[in-house]
Amino acid sequence: MSVNSESVKEMLSSEDLGDRLRAVNQIRDLEPAIGFELAESAVTDSNSRVRYSAVSLFDTLGKQNLDASLNILRDRLLNDPEPDVQAAAADCLGALKLHAAFEDMQQVYRTTPEWLVKFSIVATLGELGDPRAFELLKEALSSDNDLVKTAAISSFGELGDARAIPLLAPYASNPDWQVRYRLVQSLNLLGGADAKSILETLADDEVEAIAIEAKKSLQSA
Repeated sequence: MSVNSESVKEMLSSEDLGDRLRAVNQIRDLEPAIGFELAESAVTDSNSRVRYSAVSLFDTLGKQNLDASLNILRDRLLNDPEPDVQAAAADCLGALKLHAAFEDMQQVYRTTPEWLVKFSIVATLGELGDPRAFELLKEALSSDNDLVKTAAISSFGELGDARAIPLLAPYASNPDWQVRYRLVQSLNLLGGADAKSILETLADDEVEAIAIEAKKSLQSA
């Protein structure tokens, strides 16, 4: 059966969870403007899996109406009872570069007990590109969760603020090779003499992948 807006709308109203999940997946095959309206109706579904799938569509569909997307995603970030849905909302707010949501993201980061939500907020701050994110990323470097720390290192690179380099320098000797690898990528984005100095050290890293990546960064500098 071909996918059309009426069939998707009908399935979204179904009592059957499987129908509603299939409907959300089929939204991707519709015209974006129609898909946006249907996704909007699904973000408050009673089932968290449906809400998660619907919210996740906004990284692309959200461009249809950025003001409405801001309100929808902000509401899910602040009010959804499921961390997965909150995390998806944070991801999309960053992808759509909705700077007006920064203070909400900062508030949630500082108050939520959920590491996944913290991680998603930190991971998307670089993509968001808001200069105010610098201090929040600095906080995230002190997190007791290694994944949040690593996400902060990556986001500092995307943010492009050279003030991050002294904060990142100690991670050149971090025992976790994945942290050092992310550090190389961030330093490459940040650039400058101070970043180059750290990259020169990492070019001799015992992990070949890190050394190769650092050398590539130095060659392209």
